[in-house]
Amino acid sequence: MNPANDPDIICRLKEIRNGKKITQTQLADLVGIKRQAIYDLEVGRYLPNTSVALRLARVLGCNVEDIFYEISQNSHPIALVDYHGATDPRVNVAKIRNKLFAYSLSGANSIMEEMKGADGLLEPGNNRVTLLKSNEQVENTALLMGCDPAFSILGHYVQKNHTNADLLCRFASSGKALSLLATGQAHIAGIHMHSKGSIDGNQEFIHNSLKNFKGLLVAFSTFEEGLMVALGNPLNIREPSDLAQKEIRFVNREKGAALRDLLDDCLCKSNIPFAAVNGYNDIVTNHSHGAQRILHGICDAALGLHAVATAFNLGFVPISQVRCDLVIPQDLLSHTGVKIALDTLQKKTFRNELNCLPGYDAACTGKTIAGF
Repeated sequence: MNPANDPDIICRLKEIRNGKKITQTQLADLVGIKRQAIYDLEVGRYLPNTSVALRLARVLGCNVEDIFYEISQNSHPIALVDYHGATDPRVNVAKIRNKLFAYSLSGANSIMEEMKGADGLLEPGNNRVTLLKSNEQVENTALLMGCDPAFSILGHYVQKNHTNADLLCRFASSGKALSLLATGQAHIAGIHMHSKGSIDGNQEFIHNSLKNFKGLLVAFSTFEEGLMVALGNPLNIREPSDLAQKEIRFVNREKGAALRDLLDDCLCKSNIPFAAVNGYNDIVTNHSHGAQRILHGICDAALGLHAVATAFNLGFVPISQVRCDLVIPQDLLSHTGVKIALDTLQKKTFRNELNCLPGYDAACTGKTIAGF
């Protein structure tokens, strides 16, 4: 709550005190004031004088600015997504259905490993953000969650051709991407589930995961996926069943990842129990981490895309070619960033670049696969 005599000052005393496991009475005794004064501070009735503020900071082992801070003119309430206690205040910001969401620019799910410019900076308490871009730019920024590394190329095209619009791309498995879309924390989800028989895998996944969904399924591309291995494939890995050899060290993807589902299907068809694979329960959460494990000799094989294996100068054992689709809710199709992204899929220059990626085919790019 804001102190009543200055609504632009936020008091975090209760949050910090609870974090130190100190009661109001204990803190009051240590600071030399009455317990009622601590209570009044925490409910926002007044601000302390300089002497009391300094004693509070000293007792709590923090700075005065950690306890009391001023809201900037460009400050906005936000909801943090997939933050997991990160210490970097730099965030990407997306506005989805009139609510602001912030995503850390550090960590495995930021999708790219280079430093990025932030859209905003988290304020103390992590429930407000100071925007570093205009409100119009935030309004026109779409958020795409998915694990196709080529999504970043789409984002580059959107940003390059439109100064007041953007497409943020963050890493998430197909399952997690659809889950975030369902809870209103993304504009677009990228999925690439495998078809079983005559049933389209992506459409089936939507039917099973999103009840009463209204929107479009639009093709992004098809790509080749399989096992990344050391250059030259020294262990002569040819198919998923080879992973059952004891000398082969494998690293898996998390549950909900489409590649893990593909591997499980292959192992089941070969009557190979999951426990027979050395490293089946050893998990990485994206393609590049698996590739890095191979490069450093920690494992011999990891699930990934042909394009990722090539980027890391690794060998590749193909298993399947799958279509990656974009899932877009009906009410977000008119969003400026979403519209520009869909328009970009129709551009020949973009499709030509996709076709240059190892294992990619842009023949289906931009086609509407299904309406719901």
